[in-house]
Amino acid sequence: MDDKSIRNIGIMAHIDAGKTTTTERILYYTGENHRIGEVDNGEATMDWMQQEQDRGITITSAATTCYWRDTQINIIDTPGHVDFTAEVERSLRVLDGAVGIFCAVGGVEPQTETVWRQADRYRIPRIAFVNKMDRLGADFFRVLEDMRKKLGANPVPLFIPVGSENAFSGIIDLVSMEYLTFSSGDEGKTITRSPIPEQEKAKADEWREKLIDSVASFSDEITELYFEGADIPADMIISTLRKCTLSRELLPVFVGSSLKNIGVQTLLDGVVDLLPSPPEAEPVEIINAKNGKTETLPHSTTGPLEALIFKIQVDPQAGPMCFVRIYSGTLKKGVSVYNITKGKKERINRLLRMHADRPEELSELKAGDIGVIIGFRMAQTGDTIGAENHPYLLEKMSFPNPVISVAIEPSSTAEQEKLQKALQTLAMEDPTFTYKDDAETGQLIISGMGELHLDVLVTRIKDEMKVNCRVGNPQVSYRECIRGEASGKEEFSRTIAGKENTAGLSMTVKPLPPKSGNILNITASTRDIPEEIVEAIKAGVNGAFSGGIKFGYECTDIEADVTAIDYDENTSTPFAFTSCAAMAFDRIAAEAGAVLMQPVMKVQVSAPSEYIGDVISTLTQRGGIVLSMESRPGADTVIAEAPLEKMFGYTTVLRSSTQGRGSFSMEFSHYAEKTM
Repeated sequence: MDDKSIRNIGIMAHIDAGKTTTTERILYYTGENHRIGEVDNGEATMDWMQQEQDRGITITSAATTCYWRDTQINIIDTPGHVDFTAEVERSLRVLDGAVGIFCAVGGVEPQTETVWRQADRYRIPRIAFVNKMDRLGADFFRVLEDMRKKLGANPVPLFIPVGSENAFSGIIDLVSMEYLTFSSGDEGKTITRSPIPEQEKAKADEWREKLIDSVASFSDEITELYFEGADIPADMIISTLRKCTLSRELLPVFVGSSLKNIGVQTLLDGVVDLLPSPPEAEPVEIINAKNGKTETLPHSTTGPLEALIFKIQVDPQAGPMCFVRIYSGTLKKGVSVYNITKGKKERINRLLRMHADRPEELSELKAGDIGVIIGFRMAQTGDTIGAENHPYLLEKMSFPNPVISVAIEPSSTAEQEKLQKALQTLAMEDPTFTYKDDAETGQLIISGMGELHLDVLVTRIKDEMKVNCRVGNPQVSYRECIRGEASGKEEFSRTIAGKENTAGLSMTVKPLPPKSGNILNITASTRDIPEEIVEAIKAGVNGAFSGGIKFGYECTDIEADVTAIDYDENTSTPFAFTSCAAMAFDRIAAEAGAVLMQPVMKVQVSAPSEYIGDVISTLTQRGGIVLSMESRPGADTVIAEAPLEKMFGYTTVLRSSTQGRGSFSMEFSHYAEKTM
């Protein structure tokens, strides 16, 4: 298949906006599924993991392939819950376009904003689908206003709804100016096009005018035809919209109700007509592994091999399944390729294309394709696969640090090895999951992005991997910072095996604003100092950042500046400078006044307006600060910040204070000083 006939798209949205339900319709209409699986019945194809079916949410980003109008569409259905942000991040990295799904009642919700910012960072063209028009409180035009205000988008509806809530009956195509209804007899497969009902004509004319006005500002031809009063051909409108979608200047908006089988086929047309093929997508940046310089990589099936492993899923029978996006060249079954990140060769035993959890065997994958490699043993998420003589790395993915931990222990020594294997598997699959032995307590500690994230992982360890283990109460992952600025000098001298090892340096440390991370500067002159000494100093300070100052927690938001280096070519060694740099940081940072930092979460709570007073009360009792409030039909939303350690078990408290009608989500915001 021609690579211009491929679309690599992601479906992204807030939890419960209907992503998986929409994907199920797409698979049904494209012929991949012969019946529609419902999330509510635990039958969704894309939610193939047992826990996804039990909980009714998407946890892993499933990849699937389907065909529409002679176009191959590779779809990645990403999770909406903030605890699984890594799944969203790694998926966006490899997409060419995305469909943002918005609930017609909820509009633009906080997680939508988070995902939207991630998509902005990767410069991904998007189209939008306003779903759930059949729900009580649905308001299409309010969602458009939300997109403008909260996302800074320029939404342009191509369709508008006829009626809403129970009266939602169909949609009006503003390009062809027809009324579309979807047959309930064959689950929406048959679309009937008829003249626009009389009572809807004025609204249809108004929004058609707005559509033409939006595209006219990007096309002189459309402007001329508009002023002449001539008909504007549909293909001219679509081609201009496509150009503006690819440049991210306009956001085409579709509308419907996936559950009622209305509007999904027109959305599929939008994917083919408006989103980019791999050659049209933004050129990907690559980094020369030898000199660190950044270049752009042209899309080419005959160019040097360049591919990114964006996800790993461990199958009990097949072993690690490496989900890969090919940016250049061709990947063939049975050959050895070079893992540029690891500097190792690995053999491809099998190549697959996934249809949710159903594999299709392939002999090759070409530039623009997304598929699965079986046979790699050392690969990790974010690794670049390529040719040994073309050592270019694709940009590394960045993942947030885990903020919550629990102690886990096997129920017997016989289970010890099984638990270690299970943890290795989970860490390979999920970059935001970590585990380590606590040196002080001797306990095994696992860490993740939130209570739900850890709950899902622990359930997988127990049920899926059949490990008998005990789990402790959640603990917060604290950090350390400093109160003020301090400077000092450190000297190191030690004789080892009869050889003298000396080092000396001066350092200044100071606190940085929240979310800055740690910064190491070497402002001292390094002109006559060997490179390995400079690297040793960096290793010493970075090691000290990890080890903490007073409490043993990792440091955050500290700037360390090495202002002078005392080097003696006869006695100075890298070992001496690594030790000296670590000692200097520890002593000077302690003088600056170490403080314990706790994670503060951004919390969003939605509940009917009569319970909002109680909601605010439950948050303030937990040290929360209310930042803003929003009123929506059916529910009000409170946005607040609260320390994570006070939010454990909040689900139960919220349920009892709202009679089960409240819901909340939270994501990491920043670290703040913990008051003792």
